[in-house]
Amino acid sequence: MSLKAGIVGLPNVGKSTLFNAITNSNVEAANYPFATIKPNSGIVEVNDPRVDFLVSIFSPKRVVKATCEFTDIAGLVKGASKGEGLGNQFLGNIRNCDAICHVVRCFDNPDIIHVDNTVDPQRDIETINLELIFSDLDVITKRIVKVETKARTTKEKDVVIEYNLLNKVKNALENEKPARSLSYTDEELLILSNFNLLTMKPVVYVANVTEDDYADPSASKYYQTVVDIAKKENAEVIAISANIEEELSKLPQQDKIEYLNALGVNATGLDRLVNTTYHLLNLSTFFTVGSDEVRAWNFTKGMTAPQCAGTIHTDFERGFICAEVYAYQDIEEYKSEKALKEAGKIRMEGKSYKVQDGDCLLIKFNV
Repeated sequence: MSLKAGIVGLPNVGKSTLFNAITNSNVEAANYPFATIKPNSGIVEVNDPRVDFLVSIFSPKRVVKATCEFTDIAGLVKGASKGEGLGNQFLGNIRNCDAICHVVRCFDNPDIIHVDNTVDPQRDIETINLELIFSDLDVITKRIVKVETKARTTKEKDVVIEYNLLNKVKNALENEKPARSLSYTDEELLILSNFNLLTMKPVVYVANVTEDDYADPSASKYYQTVVDIAKKENAEVIAISANIEEELSKLPQQDKIEYLNALGVNATGLDRLVNTTYHLLNLSTFFTVGSDEVRAWNFTKGMTAPQCAGTIHTDFERGFICAEVYAYQDIEEYKSEKALKEAGKIRMEGKSYKVQDGDCLLIKFNV
């Protein structure tokens, strides 16, 4: 299960600099709008200390961490939903993402152009959000036109449910509220999944603050504005300094730790962003371990053991018999599988078992 997050925002807010830091790549980060034309993608590992501990226990030949894919999408501008600034193309790139990382400029710098000439996080956020809303409104309105007559004349249950749902969403969008702000039944969510609405995607706001505000972003009035908006939307918010993150990404691990200590923080903004984005879609991690490989696997909370087995290989789900399971906390305490067995901490679970975050699984199957 691969998570794909799109990095969006107005031009020159620090998106490409952040992307460079995340992927330690060399994407152009120029001081003019639309320096990024094609979406650049990069795979980054989820920094999970549990993997490091499991490696120390099993000394495997191979280690595979969970990953996220980040896509740097060109800067949106007012009118993007109508094609301004190649907007339709960029909005299409966002539709292919599972989550949105919305980078917001929270720093003053007269040497870096702002498309509206002044720094105003609330205005900038509203500009992007309205373009996403307008784009979804266009999708919903066109669909309503197609199903309205059939809903009114045939009274088919499925068509009527869809028609009423579309109008509910349309009303929210017309009132400048994202589709995710509404409550839905499971049936309605299934219908909406066909439209891949931009405003249904979970959002984390990335406040790009100055180097001086990195350790204590609450001192920034711009950051506080973003926090207030995120609270109203029930969204996540993370403060980073894209320039510092890019510097950190180029340092050896020990130098990075020393740099962070000097800054007065214990984790990079990138680690916090990757982990927040990873959990934004209700994802957790299970492990497969042994002398050949220690591997972290993404799964959606609530998935059963056969479903998780299917993320490894479809045959594992199809021929699932049972799974040997133990918790990460137990291997951390007992230090070996032999000790776990002696303590009775390894158990057999069947098809109905819902996998928990940190479970170590050995799948037994027959095809």
